[in-house]
Amino acid sequence: MTGMAQIRIARRVLTECIAAIAFPILLISLLVFPVASPVVAETDRSRGRWCGAETMPLKPSDNSWAQWVSLRLRSRSLWRTDLPVLVTAALLSALSLLVAFFGFIGAAVLVFSPVFWLLGIAAQVGPFTPDSVGQTFLAVPAGVILGSVTTAVLTGTSFLRDLFQRAFSRGGDPDLLAKLEELRTSRASLTAAFEFERQRIERDLHDGAQQELVAVVMRLGMLEAAATSAATDRERVVRLAREAQAQAERALERLRETVRDIHPRELSDLGLIAAVRELAARSPLRVELTSTGDDSQLSSPTATAVYFTVSEALTNIAKHAHAGVARVDLRCTTTDVHVRVRDDGVGGARIDAGSGLAGLRERMRSVGGNLDILSPPGGGTQVSASAPGQPPW
Repeated sequence: MTGMAQIRIARRVLTECIAAIAFPILLISLLVFPVASPVVAETDRSRGRWCGAETMPLKPSDNSWAQWVSLRLRSRSLWRTDLPVLVTAALLSALSLLVAFFGFIGAAVLVFSPVFWLLGIAAQVGPFTPDSVGQTFLAVPAGVILGSVTTAVLTGTSFLRDLFQRAFSRGGDPDLLAKLEELRTSRASLTAAFEFERQRIERDLHDGAQQELVAVVMRLGMLEAAATSAATDRERVVRLAREAQAQAERALERLRETVRDIHPRELSDLGLIAAVRELAARSPLRVELTSTGDDSQLSSPTATAVYFTVSEALTNIAKHAHAGVARVDLRCTTTDVHVRVRDDGVGGARIDAGSGLAGLRERMRSVGGNLDILSPPGGGTQVSASAPGQPPW
């Protein structure tokens, strides 16, 4: 048996002993089960992780116990998962109490029988009472065996807790498993989208501003050479200086475009509606924008997610749709925001065809919203997104 396996067995035995000690508390908690069930269930999940089982915590790290229990009280998971775990925990703790008490105490008495005999005590374990020194020494290996059996039974009880935990989670709480699977998928999609965005920024800097700055350096070198030459051509110096200035201005504009694609200043200073209006004005397409409502109540994460949804949709239309016009409908209320981007292009767009729209969908989901695409071949494309004004986290 490896050292890690021994550590896990020791942890299982220790947690079962703690559960045995906590048995009276569990009995009392049955009287207030609506509040106690989530706490005991989450504690049991933590126990499973500490013992090496594959369990996932449900309480967010930034939520207090009072907030989280309040949410669980309004969820069906309280009856499907948490209450069965509480009842099972109480029953198995009663079993652990009996096994640990009689098993370990009996094992200790048998192992130390020779010591008790020297003190004039004939220690009795069940029907066994030693009548001689020889019998006390024969009781020592029996005590070791009893201790090993007790350890094995407690370990098995711990594994039984894991089994019930998985059974209740899988069979009784399918919505919870769906949420966990969605979180795993979203995490993978967001990682891919962030990597795609990082590569885009790197490519824009390399192919844009960096190339322009290299050209500026070369122009300045030529300007220096022309200015220090014996036969200085004033017109050539002026021309090189103007070309270097124009190159530097282009590099500055490329940098501004890259920074704007990371987070537009208009969005922070003027709000979502003004930023989308500026985005439509810069687009190479003819964009018909309709905006209603007040965007002052939108959180920064929500406004950013909606802005980049519009930006990516217009970029895709310009690149792939072969459309003559794009229409953007933006509606902001005090509680949520809705946006729809349509075109009259070739259609056939798919959200899983590239990392752009897939990443935007995960960005919308991260603020509690959603993104859908309707794009029949030959029938144009419609990108619809909505989100609450304040993220749910």
